[in-house]
Amino acid sequence: MEQKQIASFVVRFHLADIDETGKKKWRIKVTHVQEDIEILFETIDEAMSYMKNIIGDS
Repeated sequence: MEQKQIASFVVRFHLADIDETGKKKWRIKVTHVQEDIEILFETIDEAMSYMKNIIGDS
């Protein structure tokens, strides 16, 4: 029988800055709920990579 695994994340986006060209810079905080660990990222790609690593899908 396949074991069920649950991985829950809370992802928060905070507008950190807007540069002179108008590009928005975000601060992205990912909380892994089961481990109660929070990590900050600058890009959604970095955040997604972290979450994929946690669930073993990298």
